Parts: sequence; structure tokens; C-alpha cells
Amino acid sequence: MMGHGIIAWIIIGAIAGWLTGKIMKGSGFGFLMDMVVGIVGALIGGFLSSHLGLGGIGQHGLIMSIVIAVIGAIILTLIIRLISGNRKANL
Repeated sequence: MMGHGIIAWIIIGAIAGWLTGKIMKGSGFGFLMDMVVGIVGALIGGFLSSHLGLGGIGQHGLIMSIVIAVIGAIILTLIIRLISGNRKANL
């Protein structure tokens, strides 16, 4: 799973978190939390993609890794909204 180095993970997390904030209305958590959401989203997306036979997030290039991380971050944001009952999910 660690096909990318730590700097790449931070970049992927930051980009995925920022994109998720733009895609999901009312979801911007601030830079640091967006990065955390993006990194956790990468873990969720990597888990799902590897179990769907698409390979883990570390087995793809940077762009595909970001796409997988964004999908995972969107899923995470939806889960946070369901648990909190808050559409904006301010953390």
C-alpha cells in the first residue's frame, strides 16, 4: 500500500481533501482537516479498489491515486454526515 512516499501521501491527501470540499457542498474542513480527510479517504479508497480487483492506491500513478483518494474521501464525508446528522459536517 505504501507505493508512494510520505510527501506524495501528503500531496495526495491535500489535493483529495480540497477536491472533496469542492465536490461536496458545505464540506470544507480547513486545510489541515481537508488533508486528513484526503489521507483517510485514500485509505478507504485504496481498500475498496483493492477489494474490487482494481489494485491498491500505491499501485497507480499520482492522478489515479488522487481519483481513488477523492472517492474514498467522499465516502468518508458521507459517513461523517450520517453519523453527525449535520449536512455541513463541520468538525
